[in-house]
Amino acid sequence: MVAFVFLGPNQAARPPSEPVVSAFPAVRRVSTRWGSRGRHVTRSAITPTLPAGAQASLADHRDAAATGTRAASGSILDTVGNTPLLRLRHVAGRRSGIPDGVEVHAKAEHLNPSGSVKDRAALAMLLDGLRSGALRPGKTILDATSGNTGIAYAMMGSALGCPVTVCLPATASAERKQILRIYGCEVIETDPLSGTDGAQQEARRLVASDPDRYFYVDQYNNPANWRAHFEHTGAEIRAQTQGRITHFLAGLGTSGTFVGTSRRLKRFNPAIRCISMQPDLPLHGIEGMKHMATAAVPGIYDPLVADEAVEVDTTEAQEMARRLAREEGLLVGVSAGANVVAAVRLARRLPPGSLVVTVLCDAGSRYLTDDFWTGDPA
Repeated sequence: MVAFVFLGPNQAARPPSEPVVSAFPAVRRVSTRWGSRGRHVTRSAITPTLPAGAQASLADHRDAAATGTRAASGSILDTVGNTPLLRLRHVAGRRSGIPDGVEVHAKAEHLNPSGSVKDRAALAMLLDGLRSGALRPGKTILDATSGNTGIAYAMMGSALGCPVTVCLPATASAERKQILRIYGCEVIETDPLSGTDGAQQEARRLVASDPDRYFYVDQYNNPANWRAHFEHTGAEIRAQTQGRITHFLAGLGTSGTFVGTSRRLKRFNPAIRCISMQPDLPLHGIEGMKHMATAAVPGIYDPLVADEAVEVDTTEAQEMARRLAREEGLLVGVSAGANVVAAVRLARRLPPGSLVVTVLCDAGSRYLTDDFWTGDPA
């Protein structure tokens, strides 16, 4: 298999089987192959010594992590969070069966710098690694991902000067894979039928084989994941609704968004109802979401947080993603569509004065080659 890579400004593209020396000092060579276990691997070998600028950036964020603050360096990392809260007036209006006096709002997490809600958890987990010293120059950031968290790592690793390796199911959209590679990330595609469970197994195998090389983030079991939403997302939602929120609904992947946000909201007001959403079948097309009954349950998931659990069909989620683009001007992914489907259902049975908040997880631009966009308007 032959592929080409983009090199420095004074180098021509050449097949990855031919070693090259990059004009960018962190990258030594790139190769593409099928691994012994049928894994498609795009590998970038990184020198252990980071450029001086990257070391300074890493030091800035390590100092910020040690004091529990964010680095005021003008970095792209400083733009994570504080996303808008948008009222859905068309897909969740009277024509959709929503009673007068009931509102549905959506946290526009697709406006985070890498394009998804996962920026929040990724930043928190990397800062936690810097704080503990587990993430330091010479280490490669490694994790399993369905795509979005990997893209967040790749963006942040690029900003920090840290190499990144991700394991993700081969079924991830072509756009997700391309974005990862554009950021210079090493991509290991795993068994499509095993989903993110298989990606986690591969990540753990890599760490076991070379523990000194990797900083294994382990987003599915890392408490800094849900704490990011406890500390920030929940507080933002309360402030943006001026405390009027009555219901919070979000899908379950790692479960960090739902668990952390719900815990914070319930601390503000125990009467707030928190509803979890997941796909209705083990094999589904809602990328990033888990069917908990048949998947490996994340260590950070707490089923006791949810007051209610609901399920959504993939086709309904895809239809809502189209509607959000055509009726609300919001180009978002299928998981966002699933959240809104469930939020609208919920809102239909609520009394006046209710305010439902859900999450627009990621941007639809990373699914443009998916066939569902060409469906008839809802």
